[in-house]
Amino acid sequence: MKNYDLEKRRLVLSAVAIGIVAIYIIRLFALQIASDDYRKSADSNAFLKKIEFPSRGSITDRNGKLLVYNQPAYDIMVVTNEMKGHLDTLEFCKALNITKSDFINRMLNIKDRSKNPGYSRFTQQLFLSQLSDKDFSAFQEKLYRFPGFYIQKRSVRQYQRPIAAHILGDVAEVSQGDIEDDDYYQAGDYIGKMGIEREYENDLRGVKGVQILLRDAHGQIQGRYQDGKYDQRPHPGRDIQLGIDAELQALGERLMEGKLGAVVAIEPRTGQILAMVSSPTFDPRMMIGKLRGKHQRELTLDPAKPLLNRAIMGQYPPGSTFKTGQAVTYYTEGIVTDSTRYPCNHGFNFKGLHVGCHSHATPISLVPSISTSCNSYFCWGLYQMLSNRKKYKTLEEAMNVWRDYMVSMGFGYKLGIDLPGEKRGMIPNAKFYDNAFKTWNPLSVISISIGQGEVNLTPLQIANLGATIANRGYYVTPHIVRHIQGKKLDKKYIEKHHTKGSLRSYQEVIAGMVSSVRGGTCAHAVHPGYSLAGKTGTAQNRGKDHSVFMGFAPVDTPKIAIAVYVENGGFGADYGVPIGSLMIEQYINGKLTPGDEARANAMQQRHISYSFKRPLSHADSVRLDSIKRVNIIRDSLKSIKEKQELAEFERLKEAKARKDAEEKDKKNSSHNDPAIRVEPEIRIKREKKDNNDDDKKEKEKDIRKDNKDRNKIKDKSKSQIKDSEKERSKDKSKERTTSKNKEDKGKIKRSIQ
Repeated sequence: MKNYDLEKRRLVLSAVAIGIVAIYIIRLFALQIASDDYRKSADSNAFLKKIEFPSRGSITDRNGKLLVYNQPAYDIMVVTNEMKGHLDTLEFCKALNITKSDFINRMLNIKDRSKNPGYSRFTQQLFLSQLSDKDFSAFQEKLYRFPGFYIQKRSVRQYQRPIAAHILGDVAEVSQGDIEDDDYYQAGDYIGKMGIEREYENDLRGVKGVQILLRDAHGQIQGRYQDGKYDQRPHPGRDIQLGIDAELQALGERLMEGKLGAVVAIEPRTGQILAMVSSPTFDPRMMIGKLRGKHQRELTLDPAKPLLNRAIMGQYPPGSTFKTGQAVTYYTEGIVTDSTRYPCNHGFNFKGLHVGCHSHATPISLVPSISTSCNSYFCWGLYQMLSNRKKYKTLEEAMNVWRDYMVSMGFGYKLGIDLPGEKRGMIPNAKFYDNAFKTWNPLSVISISIGQGEVNLTPLQIANLGATIANRGYYVTPHIVRHIQGKKLDKKYIEKHHTKGSLRSYQEVIAGMVSSVRGGTCAHAVHPGYSLAGKTGTAQNRGKDHSVFMGFAPVDTPKIAIAVYVENGGFGADYGVPIGSLMIEQYINGKLTPGDEARANAMQQRHISYSFKRPLSHADSVRLDSIKRVNIIRDSLKSIKEKQELAEFERLKEAKARKDAEEKDKKNSSHNDPAIRVEPEIRIKREKKDNNDDDKKEKEKDIRKDNKDRNKIKDKSKSQIKDSEKERSKDKSKERTTSKNKEDKGKIKRSIQ
């Protein structure tokens, strides 16, 4: 008979055995295939993968002078799985001159996956970076006593000269965001943070190498695995040559010492940046080493904002330098010609609106208006353009045509320079004013014609305007890098951008700028060795005005175009012109004359007093920037609104005056009507009768009035007669009294005798 109980037991035991085998298979699969922990553990017993960091590419100026290079540095790496129970912590801390609490905090940070997502106890992790040569030598002698710790050689950046900090940028340890964005990086790696170091990071960083070392059971290195067959050699980063002239850059930073502002110089033909100064600046060597964090905090809290690259981030009213672009627009559109003249009675005066100007000959044409920087000429030009209904159907169309000219010159949008953080500036259009006002007219926006109001440009855009004029109507996107080793520049840094302006219009503008240097507002910029074209600007500000200069030289074969912007510097001729002329001379001649060197030293010592009450936090700086921008726009809109209200008041006043005049004319005409009027025969009799009755009534009134006046005259004459009789009687009594007195005096005299 069949035993079913035994059969069931066999099935249960078989199922348990199969289950155990399945669990072992799954576990082995998880350990050996699905998870890399076992593989890493096994590999770590036999192999040590040592990362070899490539050297970053060097950076030179346009003449091959070294600006940034590499210097050897040493990092201490740790494999936490190897140090357990084998480390004398106190001896280790003593060797590195750190405290035990520092050691504990560093280890906790390494193991914290939120701060170090790539952490593994089997791979090397950064413990301490950038050891000095002295510390490295002392630690290396005792390294054998600290299992799990290794020394890794790498390079750090060094800066040859304390110049061009905003251009060159700096290198620092990667952030969590950097690691998440690019798999190339892991904790402890370095990345470009600002400037060229950031913009060209992929070219400068190179490619990491890996060296696989074989270890024995005791963890001792036995040599390379299979003689380095699977090693990967590091590839150094590409060397980069900039368009910057180091000597010109150094001079610009000298001249801007003690001032806030920027200087940008461009080679017009290529668009290469020859110098880019943002003042105040800082020594780029402050941003390397262990004190980088401390120095960065100090610079961030500095109220002068030395970390801000004003050349591409500062947004300012361009002032009168903007008039050159207006002249191109008016001339090309046919609003003005060579013979067009506009009046200037100490400014633009129209319908109660006044825009001031200095004294000069009037009326004035295009070339002398640029030379003398006449505000009235360009205000009239914009008014005529926006009011021209034969050429433009609506005000909005005219405004947008103007905007298109400005955009074609590189205003209102980022130019696309190869540096991070560029700002776009501000060029208003019809939609902007539609949103800002219910109604607006040419007089509402007249200030934009002279580079004020809502118009804002960066110093880079002003310099690019100078390069565009020098090229007679085109520009190449400004760029810092001139050449990359083994690689071509981006196509956008080679292409020409033609503006909407005509060649003839640019020739007229150049004639005005040359005249300005020979005897106008730029007279101090003249140089006997070469011809120079220039335009000053005095940009209005809440405090003291900003000093601006834009120009290029030589006129016929331009080599340099420059823009100088000095905050609160006053007139353009005060700071802008002397700084710009010295920079141009330095680049064209390669040096300054002894006399001009003395002028440069004097300018270096001329500091502007800025009232900073207290150090600002980063949040304060951002908030104040926002408030300043809002206030500028608010003030501009308020000014426009006041002008509109004034214009409306004048219109109502004129309308009232016309109405009063019409009423007066009607009244006078009614008095001068003849007493007897012959009405047209087409009038009905009733109307005629009514009119006759009215005439009779008026006549009667006039008669009564005349009689009343006659009675008044009679009464007046009677009273006058009475008064005259009284006067005569008074005179007679006076005569009697006088004669009587005489007789009495005679009697007394005779009695005495």
